[in-house]
Amino acid sequence: MAVEPITEFIGAELTGVGYADLERDDVFGEFLDALNQHELVIVRGIELTPREQVELASRIGTPVPFVLERYRHPEIKEIMISSNEVRDNRPVGVARVGNFWHQDSTFVADPAPYTMLHGVNVPGTSGHTLFASAVDVYERLPEEWKQKIAGRTALHSVAKRLRIREDHVGLSVAELKAWIDHHHPKVEHPLVQTDPHTGREFLYGAPEYLDSVIGFDHNENAAFFDLLDELIQDEKRVYEHRWTRHDLVVWKTRTTLHAATDVEPGVGRTVHRVSIEVG
Repeated sequence: MAVEPITEFIGAELTGVGYADLERDDVFGEFLDALNQHELVIVRGIELTPREQVELASRIGTPVPFVLERYRHPEIKEIMISSNEVRDNRPVGVARVGNFWHQDSTFVADPAPYTMLHGVNVPGTSGHTLFASAVDVYERLPEEWKQKIAGRTALHSVAKRLRIREDHVGLSVAELKAWIDHHHPKVEHPLVQTDPHTGREFLYGAPEYLDSVIGFDHNENAAFFDLLDELIQDEKRVYEHRWTRHDLVVWKTRTTLHAATDVEPGVGRTVHRVSIEVG
């Protein structure tokens, strides 16, 4: 197996490896080390059954069943199906997942530390995934901002991206906000954290899941969020993964920022997702 860095700031592609190879302890150890050092690993065109995907995820940690049962794989609860396809007049999975810059599930107290995707039906012309490094974002912060956020915590919330459901119809804005606060309370995380695998500091939070930095006033929060958007979306510091069939893509959720791009009209896309807890 060869490990080739994709960019200087995030990602490595592993070549010369298949599922049978990853069952070997020495090869899997290299795979896991590459993941922990490069934040993101990609294996092109590796054929996996859904059960093999979960078995591979189990070697990293404990696969977590997706919270919404209707979007789980019909036979394997640990797999969430991300799909815009429809079969027998029913959605295959949940469409439009993660089409904005974020780190996975920062709006919960203890997010699963790894995410694994396997491309089942992926177009080569759209539906790409963008990746950026939270380590790189922190390193590019102006020194004055590093000093301003040192030791601070931030509130995270799903409120900006929560999908409105049928039972919300008729609620006032105030009532909807109260419902969100009750069912999805804000959580607090340190804004600057240290990666235990590399010892490098990183910025934990992206504007779409950040409510506010504790101790900042409205103008400071707005200025900081604008700066984060600028740094995260800098095209020179973004890796665009153009999917090919059966790609396996795994990342560390805390240090990897990502965003899904739109799928062109009339084109189907299905990806199997597994969240992995450790410890």
